[in-house]
Amino acid sequence: MNRYIVSSDVIRKGYLYKAIEEDTLKGEIIIPWSIVEEVFEEKINPIYREKYLREMEKLKKKEEEGIIKIKVVDVEHSVDYKAIYELARKYEAIVLTSELDTYRSMKVLNIPVRMLDYSLEGELKISQFFDEYTMSVHLKEGVPPRAKKGTPGNWVYTTLSDKPLTREDIIDIIDEILDFVEEDEESFIESDTHGVTIIQLRNYRIIIARPPFSDGYEITATRPVKNLTLEDYNLPRELIKRLSERAEGILISGAPGEGKTTFCQALAEFYRKQGKVVKTVESPRDLNLPPEITQYSKSYGDDKTIHDILLLSRPDYTIFDEMRTTDDFKLYIDLRLAGVGMVGVVHATRPIDAVQRFVDRLELGMIPSVIDTVIYVKGGKVAKVYEISMASKVPHGLSGEELARPVVEVRDFFTKKIEYEFYVFGKRVFVIPVGKERLYTEEGEGYSVEDEIRRELGDLGEDIEIKFSGDREVIIYVPPWNYRGIKRALRRKSKIIKKKYGLKLVVEPVIGYE
Repeated sequence: MNRYIVSSDVIRKGYLYKAIEEDTLKGEIIIPWSIVEEVFEEKINPIYREKYLREMEKLKKKEEEGIIKIKVVDVEHSVDYKAIYELARKYEAIVLTSELDTYRSMKVLNIPVRMLDYSLEGELKISQFFDEYTMSVHLKEGVPPRAKKGTPGNWVYTTLSDKPLTREDIIDIIDEILDFVEEDEESFIESDTHGVTIIQLRNYRIIIARPPFSDGYEITATRPVKNLTLEDYNLPRELIKRLSERAEGILISGAPGEGKTTFCQALAEFYRKQGKVVKTVESPRDLNLPPEITQYSKSYGDDKTIHDILLLSRPDYTIFDEMRTTDDFKLYIDLRLAGVGMVGVVHATRPIDAVQRFVDRLELGMIPSVIDTVIYVKGGKVAKVYEISMASKVPHGLSGEELARPVVEVRDFFTKKIEYEFYVFGKRVFVIPVGKERLYTEEGEGYSVEDEIRRELGDLGEDIEIKFSGDREVIIYVPPWNYRGIKRALRRKSKIIKKKYGLKLVVEPVIGYE
């Protein structure tokens, strides 16, 4: 009977069981006790522990069928080359491994060794849930598989099958993903903490949640539907010029799923093609970029390390994806003040919210030195652009020259009109909208013309922005995705509104519309 000494990798990867199943391996399987101990160490990935146990259960069934005999032996050393070497000599056994270093070492030491190496064939199970229109796939035990299909800002949530997934189904998919990650040089585990594992599987980002963090096993897999260039956004020439020559403290904002990451990738490519040195800071690494752009992970490097590396390597631009915590904002601020061009991505439901997230984290007078351009993305398009500057003046809404003070002005990049002012009064920072005063009708206090216009427009009025410019004129800024519909609606209703309120309506499209 042949005897085999196994290393932990051939059990975990399922290679040992596969060789037995294919009838290419029979005999006595000697397992070092330290492998069993390793399974229950706290530091081991819980998903790997589950995989070890599943594989051991399958091997036990093969033993019960009389195909193999399993023998667990104690060793003085941990499962390393020395322990494997000593056991192989003691039992005159063949070493089974899938790791090239172990294979070469045993060969040099004249120990019989066999390489078990199985390449995954065909499509991965997770990729079979995707088609060309799929943005993300959502799998959970006890629930039918679902997916988001469409484009940023224009997607539907669909059920892919009526059959709920079992825990076994989910774990089989996880096992296959982990096997692929171990063998594929382009894939890696981004982080594994507190019941959540984040994996970059080539161009798929996969998030695995498991009990007790979640109430069941769950997989969320996302993939970029399409890579765009900056030219695809049809941006006005003046904005391209600003991004090329002046913008160095950029914020890309928008709600989740609206296309911030896609625009970020296009901007990074734009700078690379200009001959700029571009690097990214991500957690997890989510941007799909060419190898010329180095991507740093916050999951593996602390803020000080990343700060020092970026200062020493001196990139022209650093893309900081998904800024969430105060430490993220502090790192962005420090690098920008050190002279590094920064592009930060933040979640925001309104363009101004991106700027306001810096108010409590930075002295007000420093904001224009850190942020000069805010780009708001909605529905996969650039819907708003702000430029930030500083002036000494009497703030909007106050009167008296003695009240003049430093004011941060937030202007619409294209109209050059001030939309917001930030200033300190007493010990508080005030954020004042400019040109958005509510005009009241005779129907009662608190009943504004703006409310009436939105009511007249119905659902079409959700995405518009209304400003009162004086002389009874109302400017309605319309996003590109609703421009034609709103313009047609206003053509029919402008006479009614003018007669009812005495207001002249002016419709101005935002950028991106032709």
